[in-house]
Amino acid sequence: MAVTNVALEVVQREYQSLRAAFPKFCGCDICRSDVLVYALNRLSPHYVSTRQGEILTELSLGSDQEKAKLDVALVEGIRKVALAPRCGAKPTQL
Repeated sequence: MAVTNVALEVVQREYQSLRAAFPKFCGCDICRSDVLVYALNRLSPHYVSTRQGEILTELSLGSDQEKAKLDVALVEGIRKVALAPRCGAKPTQL
C-alpha cells in the first residue's frame, strides 16, 4: 500500500453528505476542489502506509469530536467558496 492521507478520503466522503444541505452552492469540480482544499488546510493530516493503519485512523476520524471539526471546516469552506467562486458562478450568500 502506498502512503495515503486518510483525512482526504474522509473529507471527500463527508463533503458528499453535506453537499445536499446547500442546494444553492455551485458544486462544480473547481468549487468542490476549493472547498476540499480549504477544509484540508485546516485539519490535521493523517498519513498511513498500511490497511490496518487506515482502518484505525478512519475510526478515530469518525469520533463525534473529529466529525464536528471536519463538518465545521467543510461548511466554512462551502460558505467562503460560494461568496467568491473561481468558476465564474454568481456569488451566493448561504
